[in-house]
Amino acid sequence: MNRTQVVEQLPALRRYARVLTGDAWAADDLVQDTLERACSKWLLWRAGSDLRAWLFTLMHNLYLNQVRAQPPSPHLDVDGLRDSLQGSDGMHDDALDLERCLQRLPAEQRAVLLLVTLEDMDYGDVARILGIPVGTVMSRLSRARSRLRLLMERAPDAPTAAGNHPDPDAPTGQPTPLRRLK
Repeated sequence: MNRTQVVEQLPALRRYARVLTGDAWAADDLVQDTLERACSKWLLWRAGSDLRAWLFTLMHNLYLNQVRAQPPSPHLDVDGLRDSLQGSDGMHDDALDLERCLQRLPAEQRAVLLLVTLEDMDYGDVARILGIPVGTVMSRLSRARSRLRLLMERAPDAPTAAGNHPDPDAPTGQPTPLRRLK
């Protein structure tokens, strides 16, 4: 393993960590921890094997260890507070909606969805990284896609308390189409 090979994987590691943790600072810390672990365990990597999969496996295991070590925190339902929070009067930001919906997926579904769609990994690699059978990868991916589709759907705006009708230019109840970003 040489430095160039590892550096080439940094954007993908950071992208995955960012969506996995939902926080830029935590993502940077997770990438740093992953690189430290890779440096200390480099003898375990077999030359000729997939470095990318090995690094993602290290990252995934570190993330799970960090989640397990954290005491449970009270869950704040931001969606329930929507009416009491002030926001801009503009259109919804689809990128923020997607990120919020991704964070609402169960961690095991989110991990599979991100590795397959965001990192463009095949099912076999994802199964090795997560330590699960390929069939489980396919099942979790299917459930994650279905759940994300439901979360991304927007209910039609209801009339206001004063009896006004919703804005005809407001987004409809149609789901926002998702597209693959590279």
